[in-house]
Amino acid sequence: MANKKLYIGVMSGTSLDGVDVALCEITANSIKLLASYEHPFPKELKEEILELIKKPATLKQIGEMDVKLAELFSSTINLFLENNSISRNDITAIGLHGQTLWHEPNSVYPFSMQLGSGSVVAARCGIDTVTDFRNGDIANGGEGAPFAPAFHKELFTQKEKHVAVVNIGGMANISYLGKEFLGWDIGCGNVLMDTFIQKKQNRAYDKDGTFAKSGTLNLELLQNMLKDPYFMKEPPKSTGREYFNEIWLNTKLANFNPLKDADIQRTLLELTATTIANAANRLQADELILCGGGVKNSFLFERISNLSQCKVLKSSHYGVDSDFLEAMLFAWLAYKRVHKEKIDFTTVTKAKAASLLGALYEV
Repeated sequence: MANKKLYIGVMSGTSLDGVDVALCEITANSIKLLASYEHPFPKELKEEILELIKKPATLKQIGEMDVKLAELFSSTINLFLENNSISRNDITAIGLHGQTLWHEPNSVYPFSMQLGSGSVVAARCGIDTVTDFRNGDIANGGEGAPFAPAFHKELFTQKEKHVAVVNIGGMANISYLGKEFLGWDIGCGNVLMDTFIQKKQNRAYDKDGTFAKSGTLNLELLQNMLKDPYFMKEPPKSTGREYFNEIWLNTKLANFNPLKDADIQRTLLELTATTIANAANRLQADELILCGGGVKNSFLFERISNLSQCKVLKSSHYGVDSDFLEAMLFAWLAYKRVHKEKIDFTTVTKAKAASLLGALYEV
């Protein structure tokens, strides 16, 4: 099985905007994206997941959602294979992140819950499937996130430069590839901007930051949000929608007189831009590479560039598709699991040792 080179990575992030699929050719020394596909996330299913996160859920609801998501991931993978005339017999394994429902690495009993049954996906697709990556790191004392830094290290390390890489999804995480190998979750990426505009205008996101650009930055609100304990906490740290959500935002807004919607949207964009730039400036990076869905927001890219003390580029500058970088990551993690290669996150998540990540469901 391990002699074949083709792996599929599947990613559904905290933005809940789509299921990303990446077909990769992977060897010990290289990874190449061969084909990719983004499947729209069903609106009703998205709303169900958000309700599960916001309110107490029954075991039945969680169990059924595990299978519902697995059916979505399976049908998406099978459609991808059919549309690209790819034989499932040529695929070594699927690396399935699953949909994060809750991430709690600092509990007395720490865990991270990603739904999307590996058993169901393996059965429906007829391909060995690797899932449940984060709990292996947590079991070794780590945060269980972020994992992107190890993959960024494979793609973007440059001998002559100290490079920082930021992935802007629902959350934003940073990798530092310089004198040290570091990484952590910065905080909110698109999640608060998306949440607010969905509520106020019933739009999935603010394309190019147009609505934010029409508003005026509220410095007092921005400073209040920047004082949140998560932003003040030293790395290693990780977070998710269980922390940065509508409740978080409403709590911050409660201390202010009613503000214009556009001003709130503008300030939320500035929060994301400021926290990203602060992280890169703190590391004194020579270059900041941005990837993830947030890169498409031209106003956000502009603000990060203006606030950063170094050159800011998109990952596409290096020939890496920012839309499918996370899906590629999970194809690579599946490769590592199949080959029984441990990954060292000790300087990123503060795991006590290198970990063999992922549970393998064979067909």
